Amino acid sequence: MEVLVLVLTKKSHLHHWHLVLSELQEHVTSWFAALRQIRRSVPTATLQSLVVASVHSRLDYDNGVLVGIQAYLLRRFLSVLNAAARMIFHLRRCDHITDDLISLRWLRVPERTEYKIAVR
Repeated sequence: MEVLVLVLTKKSHLHHWHLVLSELQEHVTSWFAALRQIRRSVPTATLQSLVVASVHSRLDYDNGVLVGIQAYLLRRFLSVLNAAARMIFHLRRCDHITDDLISLRWLRVPERTEYKIAVR
């Protein structure tokens, strides 16, 4: 009986993160659609502030429970950060993003989680 409860708990935990990620990606997609209309007319610093305010607040909300989450789910969080950086630097999906991520000085998803736990 204990094994069954553990399996159900694990599945419900994964299902929860699938829902959270789907909602996050939906929010980011709609937000970026609006930002694309104004991104050429605002300075990069302003665009970066708008992106950070919307995306990072969503990513950081309750991400302390991401410790030990499966790698494919972490990659979905990373894709949201990559999309945010592409928005700021006007990059296409096929463009390399590593140098731009470094210049933004954003923590990667695992480091964000560790930092949030350390600060608590």
